[in-house]
Amino acid sequence: MKRIALLVSVFLIITSTVFAQLIDPVKWSYKSKNVKGDTTEIIFDAKIDMNWHLYSQYFGEGGPVRTTFYFDESDKFEIIGTPSESPEPEEVMDEIFNMKVKYFSNAATFVQKIKVLTEKDFTITGSIEYQVCQDDKCVYFNPDFAINVKGVKTETTAAKSDNALSPQVDPEEINKPENINEQSETSENRSSMWGIFFLAFVLGLAGVLTPCVFPMIPMTVSFFMQGQSSKFNSIVKALIFGISIVVLYMSVGLIVSLTSAGADLTTTLSTHWIPNTIFFVLFIAFAASFFGMFEIVLPSGLANKADRQVDKGGFLASFFMAFTLVIVSFSCTGPIVGALLVKAAAGDILEPLIGMFGFGLAFALPFTLLAIFPRMLKGLPKSGGWMNTVKVVLGFIILAFSFKFIANIDQSYHLNILSRDVYLAIWIVLSILLGFYLLGKLKFSHDSDIPFVTVPRLVLAIISFSFALYLLPGMFGAELNAVSSLLPPKSAQQFDITESKLPTGITASDNTDSETLCETPKYSDILHLPHGLQGYFDYEQGMECAKKLNKPVLLDFKGHACSNCKEMENKVWSDPDVLKRLRNDYVIIALYVDDRTKLPEDEWVTSEYDGKVKKTIGKKYADFQITKYNINSQPYYVLVDHNGENLTEPKGFDLNVGRFIEFLDTGLKEFKERNK
Repeated sequence: MKRIALLVSVFLIITSTVFAQLIDPVKWSYKSKNVKGDTTEIIFDAKIDMNWHLYSQYFGEGGPVRTTFYFDESDKFEIIGTPSESPEPEEVMDEIFNMKVKYFSNAATFVQKIKVLTEKDFTITGSIEYQVCQDDKCVYFNPDFAINVKGVKTETTAAKSDNALSPQVDPEEINKPENINEQSETSENRSSMWGIFFLAFVLGLAGVLTPCVFPMIPMTVSFFMQGQSSKFNSIVKALIFGISIVVLYMSVGLIVSLTSAGADLTTTLSTHWIPNTIFFVLFIAFAASFFGMFEIVLPSGLANKADRQVDKGGFLASFFMAFTLVIVSFSCTGPIVGALLVKAAAGDILEPLIGMFGFGLAFALPFTLLAIFPRMLKGLPKSGGWMNTVKVVLGFIILAFSFKFIANIDQSYHLNILSRDVYLAIWIVLSILLGFYLLGKLKFSHDSDIPFVTVPRLVLAIISFSFALYLLPGMFGAELNAVSSLLPPKSAQQFDITESKLPTGITASDNTDSETLCETPKYSDILHLPHGLQGYFDYEQGMECAKKLNKPVLLDFKGHACSNCKEMENKVWSDPDVLKRLRNDYVIIALYVDDRTKLPEDEWVTSEYDGKVKKTIGKKYADFQITKYNINSQPYYVLVDHNGENLTEPKGFDLNVGRFIEFLDTGLKEFKERNK
């Protein structure tokens, strides 16, 4: 038990503080009830956890957050009065705010009356703003709601209904083409399902090679190298690991479909501070374990039971590893499965499930094989200390990769605590330490003496020191294209001696940025374009400028945590010919789909797609991309005219410079044709 005490302590500390805010102490249920004529009650029932209290709607201002209900505007109903609440709330003196406040304990019911204006069923959407408190802490929440409401027949429609003829069956209906072809369409659907499966399977294999996922391979291999299970149990654990990956990916599609969580669910998971913080701490713990600080094994009593009960603890560990892998992979695999999630959010179930199954199966396959293989290595004779060396080396890699989670938080919330310089400094130090370790100059607790340096160790040490030297120019502003997708953006660089220099191949006469801006872009204090390019971060402002300058528009759907976006910008946009076209021919509008900056209330938008109110930059433009283009993958480039109409087919991730130049030239040519 002592050997895992530290890991358990670290995990409990982070989860106790983080999940207190993730898990809502108030459980809401909603329903509608027609009471008389066109009057309907919208009922909100709140079940409040023990020792928590929920504030009333009605007490003086200047105190804690009062419960407030916001209803999205609609022509299908009218609000009648203000919401009632029951039972009578408790009234107490709040010493912190020095005022009397009212709150509920255990349960509360809120009722808002509305006048229904349509005979068709519809859905009311909105949000609830409230605060719940215990003696020592308070937590704020602002969830959305959607409530189905029955339409009400007015006197006019009722009369029409009474005078209407009974529905008749049209004999010709049987012979309609759509009914004749029903069976052939079923056959085509089956063929389409197989096509979706195989396409998703290929994309799943490709997903393993993405920059977010590939560094996870060492962690997976190292995890399954630890412990003392039998070969049979080791294989079972690995299979549970693989099956869990498939089930988790299928669950994402199912949850999005059944709960209308939205096609931007993976973006939320990969950028929110809670999962990123958890996985940063867990990666640090894994690295410490690989360095020999402690070993992640079951207590002896549980281990003996595990041998008799098919190693239940190992199964849980395997599932947790699969869960970690799936969540971490979202920032890269999310774009690949984005189209499936859009279908899921639209209510389709079968296609997303089949696609997610194919994707998850292919994605899990190499990891499962690698999970089985290290266990087989344990049975080989004379394994010796080389296995510990492998774990330590992989520990360095995992430790370096862990800082990407902090970078995700830093960029999404604009905290400015982890600059590109500091990030690179950490990587450089880790690379140098790894080199010294491989040469035997640095030892950990489980390492044996090294009488001489073997050739493989020497080669790896050379690679490690060379990597550190490669990273060094990045401290002064070099692009570092080979690893750019794993680094914070260049805009996060504090010290950059290249800042005043034009990119290679660009002359002063080509630098016409001053002509590409009509006014100071909104959010330019927190959002930036690469390579000194200028543009806008607000769709309406950018389109207005494009009309004034009579230029076509490049819509750049991107994200702070989008590794492929960074790779495109560093390997394609950096090309001199591409830069010239971007600078001179287009107005760039960069639309961040994961930025968490709150919009002014007059800029909130109600989604035509899911009916929810979008209150941040990221949610607004993620919804715009899904609604307008039926896709949520990034990067996604769209060339449009002043009416927002496409000039050519949109383009996704593609590192071929020539094809991107052709894309830009085709759009410009079409724009000129339309404006003759």
